Amino acid sequence: MSKVKKKVKVIKIDPDKCNGCRACEVICSSFHAVPKYSSNNPARSRMRLIRDPIKDIYLPVYAGEYVAAECMGRDKYVIGGKEYDECAFCRAACPSRDVFKDPDSGLPLKCDMCEDDPPQKEPLCVQWCLNDALIYEEREEDVEEEVKPGEMETGLKSLADKYGLQKLVDTVARMTQKS
Repeated sequence: MSKVKKKVKVIKIDPDKCNGCRACEVICSSFHAVPKYSSNNPARSRMRLIRDPIKDIYLPVYAGEYVAAECMGRDKYVIGGKEYDECAFCRAACPSRDVFKDPDSGLPLKCDMCEDDPPQKEPLCVQWCLNDALIYEEREEDVEEEVKPGEMETGLKSLADKYGLQKLVDTVARMTQKS
């Protein structure tokens, strides 16, 4: 397989700079409102702020992929003297919590990096973060080129699975001799 360049977009999070203002949640929910910017409901935001003001913990997390099963992680982490639950770092919509699910439909939400026409310079949550707790990063990575089998490959594989590879080869050889 060959390597190809893929553009990877990420939002780096510095929890020590976050003051819990929730501007990221507000602008995200407004951007994704229908029609755009017509309402504000942070429950529809692709950005969530995990917060515990008593412990001075503010951790912005943006939505990732949907996972069908709950993970087994229940570890605690101490970073800079602050204690975090492992689920606080998780970007997935999963069955065990309501984070990153649409409040009306229950469908999972995923960050789309505010893709728009014309394109945004960077996601709005990053633009609106006054403390620079959110930093947008775009980089290229080498990834294996995914080769998806075509109809013929799929058909040949199913024939080989059903009749055996040798019988398939013999049949193709016999067919080419008749031509």
